[in-house]
Amino acid sequence: MAVFPVTGEEYDKALHLSRRLRIPLVTDQQTETFDLLLLCTAQGLAVVGTGPESPGPVMIDFASPTMEYRRRHGGGRRQPMARAVGLKGENQPTVIDATGGLGRDAYVLAHLGCYVQMIERCPIVGVLLEDGLQRAKQHPGPAEIIRHRLTLTVGDSRTILQNLPEKDRPQVIYLDPMYPHRTKSSLVKKEMRILRALAGDDQDAPSLLEASLGCARNRVVVKRPRLAEAIKGITPSTVITGKKSRYDVYLI
Repeated sequence: MAVFPVTGEEYDKALHLSRRLRIPLVTDQQTETFDLLLLCTAQGLAVVGTGPESPGPVMIDFASPTMEYRRRHGGGRRQPMARAVGLKGENQPTVIDATGGLGRDAYVLAHLGCYVQMIERCPIVGVLLEDGLQRAKQHPGPAEIIRHRLTLTVGDSRTILQNLPEKDRPQVIYLDPMYPHRTKSSLVKKEMRILRALAGDDQDAPSLLEASLGCARNRVVVKRPRLAEAIKGITPSTVITGKKSRYDVYLI
């Protein structure tokens, strides 16, 4: 992994990221030496693979047409994810999304009225999220959501949850662990291929669930592929199933 400024105007930012993330800063002639590059562009930060079959650039954009469509037409509080976290009536729960990833579920929950803190342990994904949040503040709709109901912490979720003061414990903890897919067809989306390359599978999902159950006030919600097995160790209190995903709900 290395940082690559697309033009000279992004050099200073790329140098700062190189020092912060402790990864090399490369020139155009050196890019093929690395499997992944963190691109500094005028439009924002992106990650791209360098191989011939690598997926194209992945950038977090909370103001994209795709996110806007999901925000407006995703089913509101009737959608399975909203029901799983307990969104009913005027309820606006506090939520920690302990597996931040690309931030899409956290953003939707914040749009629906939750007060969401994302935690992302991969530093590269963390800077992508920071960049995406900062750029989204330039757009009226996303800006209102991000300023008032969506925050980010970069660090290890288990450690943070285990040391969270009593007053800061959320009503809900939301988990979307990286599921260890075994078929190539599961890796079609370029975002998932890049995210897996950066963060790997979440082999510590059982211990993260345990830490979450010890921290949440009301419930823990685990998002899984619809036909995948539950995280080993504890049986969910209830299950809410959508078209592609399933939400295992653990009531406290």
